[in-house]
Amino acid sequence: MTRDLLGPAPPALDRLPEVAAALAARADEHDRAATFPYEGVAAVHDAGLLTATVGTRFGGPGGGLADTVRILQALGGGDPAVALVTAMTLFTHAAQARAGHWPADAYRLLLEESATRPVLVNALRVEPELGTPVRGGLPATTAVRRAGHWELTGRKIFSTGAEALGRMLVWARTEEDPVRVGSFLVRGGSPGVTVLPTWDHLGLRASRSDDVLFDAVRVPEDDVVGLAEPGADGGRDAVVGAWNALGLTALYLGVARAAQSWLTGFLHERTPTALGAPLATLPRFQSAVGEIEVALNGAERLVTALAEAADAGDPGAAEQAPGAKVLGTRAAIAAVEQAVALVGNNGLTYANPLQRHHRDVLCARVHTPQDDTVLFTAGRAALARRPLTEGN
Repeated sequence: MTRDLLGPAPPALDRLPEVAAALAARADEHDRAATFPYEGVAAVHDAGLLTATVGTRFGGPGGGLADTVRILQALGGGDPAVALVTAMTLFTHAAQARAGHWPADAYRLLLEESATRPVLVNALRVEPELGTPVRGGLPATTAVRRAGHWELTGRKIFSTGAEALGRMLVWARTEEDPVRVGSFLVRGGSPGVTVLPTWDHLGLRASRSDDVLFDAVRVPEDDVVGLAEPGADGGRDAVVGAWNALGLTALYLGVARAAQSWLTGFLHERTPTALGAPLATLPRFQSAVGEIEVALNGAERLVTALAEAADAGDPGAAEQAPGAKVLGTRAAIAAVEQAVALVGNNGLTYANPLQRHHRDVLCARVHTPQDDTVLFTAGRAALARRPLTEGN
């Protein structure tokens, strides 16, 4: 794979405004119908952004976490459903650039396809009984070894972009003694793969995070990533966690900025008869918008600084990333909630996008790592630095 196929280095960030605007133009349409935004993903691909984190050793631009934060915030302000499936793909390429866990032939084919069309990638890990695997447990999805291939059977839920995925990294357990777990590479549309249209959500409706059934799906013997006994990998990679935490926080900050943009426009345009001037001239609204501005500025600065530090190899940045997600997503949610409160019924009217931004930004709470886990871990670490002694 050559750089000519995947685009120039560094990533083509100069096209972000036009791509975000194109996404925003149809975001409401896809939200109302809960339809997947294929044309939005195509726009991201055509701008060279979907492969922005492909490593330079694979002929890609080699975009880092700071680049990814910029991309996801911009796309999140346009259509967060497109931003979310883009995030999963960017995270996958970034992990491969760092560790190279994919089988060489499988990744080469992925890049060849990605040079000519959008190829979305996502890790499917959540199951009906298990829930999210970060809280422990083994998957019910099984992989049985056959002659020259694996046979994959199970069900995954909340599979973002399911109908449009070019590759699925399906977390499963082997039927061996001892058991091993790993991510099995499944092509979208493979025989035995069925996408069930179960997604009926308050927010991110266009993400089509549907259920996926796997019925004796054949997977080539070597197309497995990270196959090992449970716990053999030493736990979750902190750098992977930082990309997830900071990247997704940036996405929802983009949603909050879109809400703020609509709010300021509304306040300039709305001129009550009794006032005889736009609402934007009232000190109460000016102070409220100022509070939103300060909160979002601080959250964006934090996320950007940690992303740049992570790119520079600072291990402390990865450790602080989950806390930044708590602060950043809370700032984003609070900003949109305050905007809704300021404009009353207008903020909850379907004709206005603020209600959509409100529904979408609430989805920030469900992504890993969730607030309770982050705060528990941070609190325990803080207490461990100063153990209690008698008399204190």
